Amino acid sequence: MGNLKLKGKDILKLGYPNNQSVNVALEVMKRNFATKNIHYVKSLLKEILIHPENFEKDLTFGQIAETLLSSKKTEKRMLNSQRAAFQVFGNNISDEAKNQLYTALKLPISTQGALMPDAHSGYGLPIGGVLAVENAVIPYGVGMDIGCRMSLSILDTPVSYLNGARDKYEKALAEHTKFGMYETHKSHIDHEIFDRDTFDLIPILRRLKGKAIKQMGSSGGGNHFVEFGEVEITEEDEQIGLPKGKYLGILSHSGSRGMGAEIAQYYSRVAVEQCPLPKEAQQFAWLDLSTHLGLEYWTAMNLAGDYASACHDDIHRRLVKAVGGRVKARIENHHNFAWKETHNGKEVIVHRKGATPANENELGMIPGSMTAKGFIVRGKGNPESLNSASHGAGRAHSRGECRSLFTEHDIKKELKLKNVTLMGGNTEEAPMAYKDIHEVMNAQSELVDILGTFQPRIVRMDR
Repeated sequence: MGNLKLKGKDILKLGYPNNQSVNVALEVMKRNFATKNIHYVKSLLKEILIHPENFEKDLTFGQIAETLLSSKKTEKRMLNSQRAAFQVFGNNISDEAKNQLYTALKLPISTQGALMPDAHSGYGLPIGGVLAVENAVIPYGVGMDIGCRMSLSILDTPVSYLNGARDKYEKALAEHTKFGMYETHKSHIDHEIFDRDTFDLIPILRRLKGKAIKQMGSSGGGNHFVEFGEVEITEEDEQIGLPKGKYLGILSHSGSRGMGAEIAQYYSRVAVEQCPLPKEAQQFAWLDLSTHLGLEYWTAMNLAGDYASACHDDIHRRLVKAVGGRVKARIENHHNFAWKETHNGKEVIVHRKGATPANENELGMIPGSMTAKGFIVRGKGNPESLNSASHGAGRAHSRGECRSLFTEHDIKKELKLKNVTLMGGNTEEAPMAYKDIHEVMNAQSELVDILGTFQPRIVRMDR
């Protein structure tokens, strides 16, 4: 690869003002046109200088155009003295998690917030935190694992096969699922997502495309899992289209892998530079959606969300091919994302960090733990929760606490009691690490209706 020999003085000679626009132009051109002829690069820069308004929405040159059109200094943003309106659902929530939401509610862009009954403290917005803001997106409000989601496939296979042919299902999970940072599948199918020009329009995505292709169809570490289990439909719903009864199901929990993590890290760092805030609120630095960087992150976030969905499709495809049967219904939802929605008659950006979208009649999946039931739900569209619900049972103990509180023996005892086979996993994800899912569900009866359950039987996690 060539190295573009472009200097700041070359850009000044073109007529650029002696301010931040020179540094931005230098960085953008070196990042995108390292192999190009310097005369070609200068002609592009000249064109942007003459008509910056023509390049404002361009994903490659928008940042240069924006700096030329705006000479505003980066001023420190202050927090409001009053919190925006909010609602807390459930009682068993730590003060630390509440205080994290309270700080977010004082941002000058915040309009409303909510805390779900599975909430616990996180980095920036608490896990189980929901925050609506005006015309901005907070990278740490979305979280590190962009598009982390649940996906449930309900098969036409008799549920008795889980006991009768347990070895077959264990073998399928052992051979056809990959976990953590280093495990990847040997072969990949072409997926339309890799044909999208978004990968070529944003430099960080161009760099991450190879990693995304390699990690396709794999799952993360920590609390991510793929499992076979018993689905019970207790209420008929035309969207699911299945009669009441028991079915064999595949449930997966994972996100956008290394690609999402690197997008989150990069834009969180950029947001902090663009949007200085008081120390206690620094992690809530936002990107204005009217700016090039805001648009860039929004585009990258949506691609990462679609990639996470594609990974789940691939996981389920591989397993169905291995064990047979046909998919009769599919229920899935993101729970780390930001959406454009209308609340109180106004368009806002709703961040759900570890929260399930629960718009009226929207289906979702809320898992319990490796031994506890999860729930198939239908949203009620409750405005006080910003049409949201919990994303799981929520942690009762931190990962550090789990290491000192629980042993492998404790986990084995619990697994045997509940007739669950575990492949991988560790004490950090012990069933006892989580809140009681039934208490969590009781605390959100105003947010969702329960349509069915999923009882894990064979669980695969990272080791």
